Amino acid sequence: MINNVVLVGRMTRDAELRYTPSNQAVATFTLAVNRNFKNQNGEREADFINIVIWRQQAENLANWAKKGTLLGITGRIQTRNYENQQGQRVYVTEVVADNFQILESRAARENQSSSYNAGNNNFSGNDFSSQSAPSQSQAPNFGRDENPFGNSNPMDISDDDLPF
Repeated sequence: MINNVVLVGRMTRDAELRYTPSNQAVATFTLAVNRNFKNQNGEREADFINIVIWRQQAENLANWAKKGTLLGITGRIQTRNYENQQGQRVYVTEVVADNFQILESRAARENQSSSYNAGNNNFSGNDFSSQSAPSQSQAPNFGRDENPFGNSNPMDISDDDLPF
């Protein structure tokens, strides 16, 4: 059986770090993950996925990742159920994360934060003072603007030369 999940999204709020009675750290948060398509109005929708992460990874996430941080998560889907105070059975589906990775530099997060604030989405700035981030001029350009083969002319290939 295979139960693997890989997600990339932004944290909708700071992680809530708690400790079990046996002193195990556990953090919970929600990750907003964009869908690959647009709805009928031409708008991109997102799924808000509940994440649980345990032990040292939970403490690291709570210390380093804040609301608005772009995260990569690997883990598994888990379902559980419980009976609420009204006696109803409640089913919960969540991702139990094994690992996480912050996918942007502090400088990129701060630039995103200022552009989000300009759009009235109040993503708070992050204070990662002990982390050094590359300057904007060192950031790689992954845009498709430039020809990866230089300024050469296109190849002259006839249809007869193609193997298919």
